[in-house]
Amino acid sequence: MFDTKKLEAFTANFRGDLIGPKDARYDEARALYNGMIDKRPALIARVADVADIIAAVNFARDNSLLLAIRGGGHNGPGLGSCDDGLVIDCGLLKGMRVDPAARTVRVEPGCTQGDVDHLAHAFGLAVPAGIVSTTGVAGLTLGGGTGYLTRAFGLTVDNLLEADVVLADGRLVTANIQNNADLFWALRGGGGNFGVVTSFLFRAHPVKMVYAGPIFWDLKDAKKVMQTYRDLIGDAPVELGLFVGLKTVPPTDPFPKEHWGKRAVALIGAYNGAVDDGVAAMRPLRDALPAPLFDWMGEMPFTAMQGLFDPFFPKGLQWYWKGDFVKELPDAAIDAHIANIAKAPSNLCLTHLYPIDGEVQRVGSTDTAWSVRDARWSMVIAAIDPDPKKASELKTWGRAYWEAVHPYNLGGAYVNFMMDDEAEGRVEASYGPNYKRLLEIKRKYDPQNLFRVNQNINPAK
Repeated sequence: MFDTKKLEAFTANFRGDLIGPKDARYDEARALYNGMIDKRPALIARVADVADIIAAVNFARDNSLLLAIRGGGHNGPGLGSCDDGLVIDCGLLKGMRVDPAARTVRVEPGCTQGDVDHLAHAFGLAVPAGIVSTTGVAGLTLGGGTGYLTRAFGLTVDNLLEADVVLADGRLVTANIQNNADLFWALRGGGGNFGVVTSFLFRAHPVKMVYAGPIFWDLKDAKKVMQTYRDLIGDAPVELGLFVGLKTVPPTDPFPKEHWGKRAVALIGAYNGAVDDGVAAMRPLRDALPAPLFDWMGEMPFTAMQGLFDPFFPKGLQWYWKGDFVKELPDAAIDAHIANIAKAPSNLCLTHLYPIDGEVQRVGSTDTAWSVRDARWSMVIAAIDPDPKKASELKTWGRAYWEAVHPYNLGGAYVNFMMDDEAEGRVEASYGPNYKRLLEIKRKYDPQNLFRVNQNINPAK
């Protein structure tokens, strides 16, 4: 597969770790977060620095190898790996630096959200990101990035100030408003289509203690909870980042044993501010709703909220997910959601509707590659179970559920919530009017589509 001389030259100048199929570490190195996906790359390049990334990109291009880029290793559809190609694994690149005066955080691509949360928290800061601390910062950012701080401070890409990128031709460039502005525009939501980002510079915000946690109701109250949430969240202070979820009460401590295994609806979120203000922000919702199964909202460090659900989603579970952008949530859609979650084949299956209003909608639809600035939620349906034998059942349920609710939603979805079996045109629909410009930028920076193991923007179209 490899030209011997080129492989020898690559190896001689590589400071990281090269792992092939005959290496005893191969199976561990190739294992993915999503246990449903099993890929066997020809070579895994665990890079030690930017020079290694440049060398690996050049090696893949010169040998016409399929190339996948792996950051924090959390990608749902397994797009951080490939069969019979080269994987650039950035997992060793975990450098970070906070500038507390400028309120910025510089992050290397192997960092997880938990890494960044931990460091920034020491300075009373946070970068708006997702809701699970094991999520890789690189992939989350390039797709857009939503979480508890989104309503107040925007998407993760709205807080990206600069990126260093290794391009398909091996050059390292800096992209920001002043330099390579078209590339910078594309990186903010356009996924991994344009190169390997070796450094992200983020704007951070004052965040320390939050009023946060979950509130669970029995599924019989789901329609009332979802209607109330739909009607009131838009008027809530933007400091309240609150999503609605359909799920099952985990049959484990610390959840109340009398509720283990119950189908449920939950409001889960964080208010960035004083406890009294958080209680006041939640009061209209609480006053309009029946008594919950349990209400665990209270004061905690932001980092605690970010890692609250990590124990339930270890690496290696079976995952199948489908996403949509949601502009309206009529009662008929709520009914379809409730009917389908009741059929979930596993206690881990869930649906979340993440709000993308507030500060997100103050950015123009053409200001970044992420264009869907008029939607109200990003929806994900996640079919999850530890048993590989249930993979087919999970897919069947997830697809049927999505087909039942998709007619009420927009045509596209958050690219980080899309598997690699999406229908033709879904990527284009997800970028809407920005797709044409993304194509032009892709043709400029990666005309041969070297970076195509992703939700691909194909320059040949």
